[in-house]
Amino acid sequence: MQDDATEVTAAGIARLAGVGRAAVSNWRRRHADFPRPVGGTETSPSFALAEVESWLRKQGKLAEVPLRERVWQQLSGHPDGPVTALTHAGCVLLLIHDRPPVWLEVSAGSDERLAETLPGVLREVFTPRFGPESAVNTTAAVNTENGAKAQSAANAAAPHTVNPALPATPHPALPATPHPAVHTPTGAELLPSVPLLRGVAELAAELGARQTFEFLLGRHLDANPRQYTLTPADLAGLMADLAGPARTVLDPACGTGALLRAAATRPDQKLYAQDSAPELAALTTLRLALHTWSTVRGATGDTLRADAHPQLRADAVLCHPPFNERNWGHDELAYDPRWEYGFPARTESELAWVQHALARLKDGGAGVLLMPPAAASRRSGRRIRADLLRRGALRAVIALPVGAAPPYNIPLHLWVLRRPERAPAQPEVLLVDVGQFAGEGRGGPDWRAVREAVLDAWQAFGRPGRFTERPGLARALPVIDLLDDDVDLAPARHLPPPTAADGAEQLTAVRERLGETLRLTADLTAPRTGSAHPARWPLTTVGELARGGALMLRTGGNGGHARVPVLTDHDVLSGSDPSGTLPESEEEAVLTEPGDVVVPVLGGGSVARVIDETTRGAALGRNLVLLRPDPAALDPWFLAGFLRGTANNRQASSYASTATRLDVRRLQLPRLPLDEQRRYGERFRVLDEFERALRHAGRLGEQLVRGMYDGLTDGTVAPD
Repeated sequence: MQDDATEVTAAGIARLAGVGRAAVSNWRRRHADFPRPVGGTETSPSFALAEVESWLRKQGKLAEVPLRERVWQQLSGHPDGPVTALTHAGCVLLLIHDRPPVWLEVSAGSDERLAETLPGVLREVFTPRFGPESAVNTTAAVNTENGAKAQSAANAAAPHTVNPALPATPHPALPATPHPAVHTPTGAELLPSVPLLRGVAELAAELGARQTFEFLLGRHLDANPRQYTLTPADLAGLMADLAGPARTVLDPACGTGALLRAAATRPDQKLYAQDSAPELAALTTLRLALHTWSTVRGATGDTLRADAHPQLRADAVLCHPPFNERNWGHDELAYDPRWEYGFPARTESELAWVQHALARLKDGGAGVLLMPPAAASRRSGRRIRADLLRRGALRAVIALPVGAAPPYNIPLHLWVLRRPERAPAQPEVLLVDVGQFAGEGRGGPDWRAVREAVLDAWQAFGRPGRFTERPGLARALPVIDLLDDDVDLAPARHLPPPTAADGAEQLTAVRERLGETLRLTADLTAPRTGSAHPARWPLTTVGELARGGALMLRTGGNGGHARVPVLTDHDVLSGSDPSGTLPESEEEAVLTEPGDVVVPVLGGGSVARVIDETTRGAALGRNLVLLRPDPAALDPWFLAGFLRGTANNRQASSYASTATRLDVRRLQLPRLPLDEQRRYGERFRVLDEFERALRHAGRLGEQLVRGMYDGLTDGTVAPD
């Protein structure tokens, strides 16, 4: 499966050998036989993977390139770019998934025969899965209408550009008519990819076809974080649950397919996807086909200007549309029949997406859209909002916590739509605000609490009878009460505060917990210590201990199994529970065990965390190193305590213009007998408990102060 044309960068060489970039630079200077660059630029050269692998093995720096890494390097160094390589890989993985004997037959011959034979067998798979249009090669037409390939790649994130504070980027030249997202590649297009495809098939034999594609796609997204804005899996699941069971589901701005994957729960479904970025539309269509046996109809094109599914009447529409888009087609689409509720202003692109979703729903069908909070209150959209309310098309507005989705500093909204079957007798709209479930720092919201609160309120709203108001959380408001000059739908402006009794009781409980924590803090305060001369212990390093078998050293991964909590570097720094996620893949995650010591490697600071029962079983996130000491040789608290020494961290750190990186292998600790280690370890454990008590007291103090201010200002707390 080796491909002599595959190139690898210095960063890729470092990854292959398990070293830093500086080591690769040193090898280039010190070894005259180091492979010469074959491409790239003077500042970022690339090298032939085969030559690099041979040199590393000859130097004893590499026993064997892992199959996953070899395939990834071939994909990332593909002469036509990683997106083309990933698309070709997805096509073959779908063939392996659907018809494995056919792949075994066509791959038995030469590379040339495989490239020549593949298009025909791919057509046989694509036609029933994607429709007859996919059997036609449309690459040239799409590229001509889109301009250059580079233009579409630069605008890969356009369907999910979600920062309302930034001006929107104009669309690239888009197809006048939509095209199928996946087409059958020609033999000439496939020939450069054949070595990669053989490696992908070998990897699929280990992991499975779907898991292999998820691994490669996850690695690609992770390597290009600024090109793609992802919809978090928890949010996608909540949106799918709000829409309810559906046989036909549309996402008109599908991105990487998170929403349709969340909705795909049964084999008899039909999934419709469209995206203005051709590469995203193709990758998502292949991803969905590998994820489910549902019919998948993916298309490329600007949905508002060139709708690929104009006759569709879906059971559900899920959408994470682009925000703050000025060039959405205002001038060209003035008389479009989709504007049943009013012609959106140039600044109201989100309301154009809302009406597009309603136009593609059957009567009684449900739509759920992620919206910027400004769409609920901008004066330019008040007439459309009023008509949506009057006709019963807008059923709920849900304010999410800060950190639910990009941009993470803004509390986004969910709009729940229903295509009206008839005018409601007594129209009401559900307003929900779950901002109270925001997490700390970058940890993200408490999704379990968010999900329970939102779904409980939504289900209660749908039941016959009067909705029971939930102060501070949810309220069903008559539409007539919202039809004023502003038609402001922001939930926080209409929800009553918690009752006075509840507010006072909560503040009393917080005060009692703060008092208990402060007493505990006082008890844990370190006793007065006397002065002593600096100790002169014999020292060793983490690297030496790892080589001697006294501890095992592991680094955080780039993927893992779904639904495994991930311990992030922020969690370690803040002392909070695992809060992160990793791209779903079959890559084996590093799972924590009690007694492990976890150290962040970026950002500076002296931090080391000992894993306990509450954090066991979490996957190790990026920028973290895990040390697993042999309990017969090392006490974990002794290890963690000495790793936190300021001088120790300084001598083991390297400094760049924007970051500090810690070389964990260079961290030092004294050679002491195990009994002496445990004496130090017990003191370090007590210090850690004191530190956590201080942190908890600080959070309770902030909560008490905030509650007092809120209570005094809303009248639920008396000043006496």
